[in-house]
Formats: sequence, C-alpha cells, structure tokens
Amino acid sequence: MATETALKDVQILGRLSEANRLVLTKEACAFLATLHRTFNPTRKQLLLRRVSRQAEIDKGVLPTFLPETKDIREDNTWRGADPAPGLVDRRVEITGPTDRKMVVNALNSDVWTYMADFEDSNSPTWDNIVNGQVNLYDAIRRQVDFKLNGKDYKLRTDRPLPTLIIRPRGWHLEEKHFVVDGEAISGGLFDFGLYFFHNAKKLVENGHGPYFYLPKMESHLEARLWNDIFNLAQDIVGLPRGTIRGTVLIETILAVFEMDEIIYELRQHSSGLNCGRWDYIFSVIKKFRNNPQFILPDRSAVTMTVPFMDAYVKLLIKTCHRRGVHAMGGMAAQIPIKDDPEANKKAMEGVYMDKLREVRAGHEVAHPALSKIATDVFNQHMPTPNQIFKRREDVNVSAMDLLNMNMPGTVTEQGIRKNIEIGLGYMEGWLRAVGCVPLNYLMEDAATAEVSRSQLWQWAKHGVLTAEGKKVTKEYNLQLLREATEKLASKGPVGNKYRLAARYFETQVTGEEYADFLTSLLYNEIITVGGTAAKL
Repeated sequence: MATETALKDVQILGRLSEANRLVLTKEACAFLATLHRTFNPTRKQLLLRRVSRQAEIDKGVLPTFLPETKDIREDNTWRGADPAPGLVDRRVEITGPTDRKMVVNALNSDVWTYMADFEDSNSPTWDNIVNGQVNLYDAIRRQVDFKLNGKDYKLRTDRPLPTLIIRPRGWHLEEKHFVVDGEAISGGLFDFGLYFFHNAKKLVENGHGPYFYLPKMESHLEARLWNDIFNLAQDIVGLPRGTIRGTVLIETILAVFEMDEIIYELRQHSSGLNCGRWDYIFSVIKKFRNNPQFILPDRSAVTMTVPFMDAYVKLLIKTCHRRGVHAMGGMAAQIPIKDDPEANKKAMEGVYMDKLREVRAGHEVAHPALSKIATDVFNQHMPTPNQIFKRREDVNVSAMDLLNMNMPGTVTEQGIRKNIEIGLGYMEGWLRAVGCVPLNYLMEDAATAEVSRSQLWQWAKHGVLTAEGKKVTKEYNLQLLREATEKLASKGPVGNKYRLAARYFETQVTGEEYADFLTSLLYNEIITVGGTAAKL
C-alpha cells in the first residue's frame, strides 16, 4: 500500500522496454519518488544559491575560506571514515560510460577501481541512462556477458574485478523522462536512487558496498544534501549508516575553498576527494569570465604545474591526508596512436610523467591501454596501498595562491581553432547520444568541451589579442566556427549533426550569452518525452 501511495502522480515519459522494466520496478520508482519529494526543494534552493554567488563574483567579490566554518578547518581531532572494503587501494582507476561493452572491458582492466559514469562521458538519453543501469545490475550479478560482431565479451574469473564506483549526474541536471507531481526528478537522484535501490545489498554481499563519485558541487551545503540523502536511503533499505561511501570531485573554484567542510559534512560516508582537473579549469573561467584579470591562455598552456593548479593539488592532498581519506589524481585523456609510433611514444611519455607527478605529490584513466603505464608508475614509486600517511605539512596554500593566474602562454589562432573543433566535435557526438568523443588522440568529454567553449567566450568578451596580433571578436569566432562546421559537416557521415551543434555553439562563443552548462543547453534535443505515460 505504501508503494502505491508513493507512486501517485509518478509518470515515466520514456520508453519502457522489457529489459529496462528490470530496474524500473514499482518499488524502485516509489523509492525515487520519496527521494524527490524529500530533497528536491533543498536542491533547488542550493541551485539558486549558486546564482547569488555568481552575482557576487561579477561584482568583484573574490571567494575565500569561510569565516563561519573556521572552527571545522582548525579542529585537528575529526577524521573522515576509514577506507571501506575495496577502497583501501585505489592507485589506478579507470573511467568511462556505462554501455555494456565498456562495462565489461573496464571491469576486465588491470586497475583497482572503475568509475562507471552517468555524467560527463555520457550523453543522458533515456536509453543510455536506463540501459546503463541494467548493465551495472547485470555486471554486479556476473550476468553481463554478451556477444557482439562475433566476439564474446565476458567478465574474467581468474582474479577479482575492480571495485565499482558510480558517478551520478550533477545537481544542475534533470531527468525529464521521470516526473513526480508534475516535476522532473533530479538526474543525480535518479542515477543514485535506481542504482542504490537495486544493488546496495548485493554489493555488500559481494564484499564491497555502494560507492559513488559526487560531481560539480560548489559548497559544503551541497555535500550536506548528499549526506542527508545517503542517510535516508540506507534507513529505507535497512543498511547501516556509513555503508555508502562518496568521493567528491573538487572541480569547481568555489569548492576548493571548502574542502575541509565538504569532508566534514560527509565524514561518516567520505572516501576522499578527487582532482577533477578539466572541470576545475572550466569553473575558473566560468566564475571569473567577466573579470579581465582571469583570462587564461591556450588550453595547452594551462598545465598542472601553473600556480593556481599547483596550489589546488597541494591543498587537496594536504586536506585529505590530514583527515585520513584518499586524495585522488586526475584523468589521463590520451588515446594510443596506433599509426604513428613516434607520436604515440611522446604521448605515452606524457602520461607517464603526469602519473609520476601525481605519485610524488602524494596522490593515491580514460583508455584501458593506459592502465599498464599508470600501474607501473604507482607500483614502482608507491608500493603501499595508499599515501594517506603523507601529511604534506610543508604545504601552506593561501586564498591568493588558489587565484594566482600568472603563467606563461598566449592565445593563438591555432588554440582558437582547436577549441572550436573540440567544442563542435563533442557537441555533435553528444547530440548523437555519444558522450565520450575521441578527437586528435584525446578522449574529450563534457568537461574539456566546456573549457573550449568558455575560453572562446572569454577571449571574445575581452577582445584578447592573439600571438599573431589578431583581435578576438564575436565576428572572428563565428567566422572560424562557420569554416569548421562546413568542413566537418561535408566530410562527416550521412546524418551527422554538426550543423545542429553549430547552431547552439554559435550562441556560446560571442562573449554575450553564456549558458550555465553545455549539457543543459543541449538536453532538450535528446529527450524523447511525449505521448502516453508508460504504465508501471
């Protein structure tokens, strides 16, 4: 009776196939409705708070460490949770979307953990989202094996599989195919709730637990919301509080000032923080886009060693290890270059040096072929399961260090063209339901596309001069975008969506209109709501 009551005014506006009815059961949908009704008002308030913070920044108020939470930062007695089963050793992680082939290949990789991604490397069509849930449901029960083009895809049985960690969508995204009381559910709540409801107890039975990566947060209050959700979810299904673990991606310039507070809010459920490098760069440009003192050069010049990125990494590691939790490094986006041995050697050396920098800094990969490089680095230079014991008490990072944009580099025409190619290429793939796009031997996702889009906007807004002496204007960006669109659309396969992508992209490169997220801007193009709601 309680299930039927919770299902009142719940509508599924997407296709309900026999396969996805496996996860979209009445009981699971009632659970989702309860989460929505309990927590969506707070989520909306927190999104409004983001708007207020942006207005303050636009007036010149720079972020800093919060005076009202100083006691939490200065209290050396509290700690996050001890590492949960399967999360003690996280030296090398792989990430990717949740299509069936990726799930099998990732779980067969020689890594310690696999982040199955419903967010930046996923285009959230209804089929992608629900089929991804089915794939993970099957993988956890070892019934995910399948055949494709005459090839068998099977989970290995000779040794344990990597620990599974799920990344739900950020707070800003909705799932318009699932409506409660006339309102679309949060994409993050949908992803978390469906996965948790079906798999939490099975994961514990298998020796691990329900583990999550939490993206795009801008404050400790947003972490508090996740913690409240975790508590209620565990109470409803009958699991002890603290069974869930969440790793927070520090990928916004505002969250970096609240890392202690974020761990504190999640401390019973915390499994550490992660350096979400590309989204972090995007956030810096986005938040300070109207401030000419925060203009960044070509993306290739914004490395992990420039002052504001170096300060970010060091403070994250120090904060995590002081609180007894993991400090995870960033993703290597390179793809092996099979037809050019010399170029491939250079690219793989770059991956090696990047991972060596991480292990030396105190940290604990986008393509399975990179796993051996990363594993070799960590095995050689980090023989212990983690480096939580490295307290980094030598690190002293100030607010101004985190905002120090001094770095070498210029804006070039090549950099502009590359940003256009990346943004356009990613958006075109996303509109075709592909959320992870290989371009120039790099795996581009929403984060890297956002960097490209935001740089083009910023350079046009402030009329930056390129190294070649050309002033970047609205007209200049649009001209280069038109050239790229015609070239890619004419050479692309029949049915490509370059021109559709360009119609959206051209609104984002002029220094005028600025969408909060590209994914929100494009979302209505990939939804399939309409007609009669599916019956549960």
